[in-house]
Amino acid sequence: MTSLFFLAAGWIFLVGAYGMVTSRNVIRTVGCLAVTQSSTYVLLLTVGFRRGGTAPYFTDTSTRTPVVDPVVQALALTDVVVGATVTALLLAIALQLRKRHGTVDPDALTGLKG
Repeated sequence: MTSLFFLAAGWIFLVGAYGMVTSRNVIRTVGCLAVTQSSTYVLLLTVGFRRGGTAPYFTDTSTRTPVVDPVVQALALTDVVVGATVTALLLAIALQLRKRHGTVDPDALTGLKG
């Protein structure tokens, strides 16, 4: 069952990477980057998954009860925050690109004007 989640993470990554490679629009490329980064959420949560695991802060569980690693969950949450920040920054840059050059097509952009 866990290998299915690893395959899902790989598939999400490949879909996002394919979208970034084939996109002719900067805004669409940023969206595909967000999709690619969402594969890391699935990957991190798959690594930290334990069947029948409980939260580690309960003290009434026996020592044989498996617990879930909270570090992986914290990393996934941090990844979400960083991903949202990077996406917002890249979209702001894309808006400035559209405002200054009149296009978001990477092929239509020429050298920098100083």
